[in-house]
Amino acid sequence: MERKLFTALHGDQAQRLNDALSKQGFRRSQNVLYRPSCAECSGCLSARIRVADFVPSRTQRRIMKATAQLRRNATSPWATEDQFQLFRRYLDARHADGGMADMDVFEFAAMIEETPIKTRVIEYTRPAGPGEKGRPLAAVSLTDVFDDGLSMVYSFYDPDLTDLSLGTFAILDHIAIAREAGLPYVYLGYWVPGSRKMGYKASFNALEIFKGGDWQPLGDPTDHRAELHPLSVDPIAEQVARIALPEARSIRD
Repeated sequence: MERKLFTALHGDQAQRLNDALSKQGFRRSQNVLYRPSCAECSGCLSARIRVADFVPSRTQRRIMKATAQLRRNATSPWATEDQFQLFRRYLDARHADGGMADMDVFEFAAMIEETPIKTRVIEYTRPAGPGEKGRPLAAVSLTDVFDDGLSMVYSFYDPDLTDLSLGTFAILDHIAIAREAGLPYVYLGYWVPGSRKMGYKASFNALEIFKGGDWQPLGDPTDHRAELHPLSVDPIAEQVARIALPEARSIRD
C-alpha cells in the first residue's frame, strides 16, 4: 500500500518552500509537494546529479553526437496540442498500463500549467521528415527551477525515436543547462534499487541519493536495496518533526 507525506504548495512563499523541501527528498506534482512514506518500505530514494562532477560516459557521448540535430526551446508552462499528441503517443507506447494512461487533454494541461513556482517547458524539435513541415517535437520536459538546480518533473518523447535514447539525452541537456546557469544539481525524481524502469538513473555518474536524512553518493548501485521491514520507516510524526522549513518572512520583506 503506497503512502505519501505531502503538503499544499501555494501562496507567496511557495518557491521558498519548494526549494527547502526539494533538498529533503520532496517532489512536486502541480500544487502539491510529496515524499514517499510507505509504512513498511523505504525503497524510493530521491536522486540528483552533481553537475560540476559529472563526466559523460562513452555511451552518453555517442547519444549527444546522435542528437546533435535536435534544437532546444525553453517556454513558459503552457500546454499545446502538439505536446498533448506526443504525450499520448508516448503513454500508449511506453506506459499503457500506468497510472497516467487515461489522462485527457484537460488533465494534461493541468499537469503543465498548474504550478505556483518557477517552471519551464523545455521542448526539443527535430528536422522534418518526408511530408512534414517545420520542426516536429521530439521530446518535452516539464522542468522546475530551484535555487540550487533544475528538477525534471516529467519528460516524454517520440516513441518512434528510441534509437536516439531521448530520455537520456534530455537529462544530459539539463546538465548542460544547469552548468551554463551555474546551478549545482539536476534533480531526477526517485531511484528505486532493483527497479529496471528506474535503473537508467544509476548510469549517470556523480549521482547522489537522499537516504537516512542526508544526500550521499550512490556508489555501487548493488550496495543498495529496498528496505522492506516495519522498522525501516520512522513514524510520520518523527518524519515531520525533522523537516526543516524556510524561515517565515515578515510582511515588510
